[in-house]
Amino acid sequence: MDQPYITGKTRLYGLVGDPLTAAKSPQLLNKLFIEQHVEAACVPFWVKAENLPGFVSGARAMDNLSGMLVTMPHKQRMLAFVDELDPTARQVGALNVIRCEPDGRWIGAIFDGVGCVLGMQWEGNHPANKSVLLVGSGGAGSAIAFAVAAAGASNLTISDVDERRAADLADAVTAETGCIVHSGPPDPHGFEVVINATPLGMKPTDAMPVDPGRLAPGTIVVDIINAAEPTPLRRAAHARGCRTQDGGPMHQGQAVHALKFLGFDYCPEGRSAPGGPA
Repeated sequence: MDQPYITGKTRLYGLVGDPLTAAKSPQLLNKLFIEQHVEAACVPFWVKAENLPGFVSGARAMDNLSGMLVTMPHKQRMLAFVDELDPTARQVGALNVIRCEPDGRWIGAIFDGVGCVLGMQWEGNHPANKSVLLVGSGGAGSAIAFAVAAAGASNLTISDVDERRAADLADAVTAETGCIVHSGPPDPHGFEVVINATPLGMKPTDAMPVDPGRLAPGTIVVDIINAAEPTPLRRAAHARGCRTQDGGPMHQGQAVHALKFLGFDYCPEGRSAPGGPA
């Protein structure tokens, strides 16, 4: 079977965000459904922020909706619309996947952080015992902060245009993980790993999240933006002799965790499952 076979019994999964022009999750899930002979389909739901309450009201009425992946800008706002939070979402204060239970309950979780760390491990960029600068403390950034600290970073600095939000996140991560975490400016000098968890780089006119001239050769630079072409940050970092990684491995890593949460077994070809060899 080369295409999903849609019937009246087909289970529906969605990807909710704005915009979704670069989204790859529907392709990934529909390929998985075909391979595993699951009568299900994943479709994009392009929902603007002001329309989110109306969308949720309509989605709640669909008895064949089994789950949703949630992306920008809804990861934090969607918290108000679920019935229960997985510990990952309670810790971070955001979600990126919802499991719709047969009894009507929606359970939210977030796997951006563990997905980012798993992707880094796959690429040989494990953050353990390294000094890390994380730029961005929104939904994805918060999840990455907890996961990087839990993965054994020697120290972590969180930078955000909202300095209070960065400071509050640093305090929460310290209390939860025991890692040495501070908030500070987005100066990459002296760090072994730099992670961009902001949207800066999605548009060619965006400012750089960090000054690439302050990057030392050999620094690991992870830009979680999943784009076909290298972002300006990655191009500049590569020119400085840095080791760079795009958002692809993180996207695959979080898919492994999210699909397990939704009840599916998945691991990209050539990759190891979480807990396996890095």
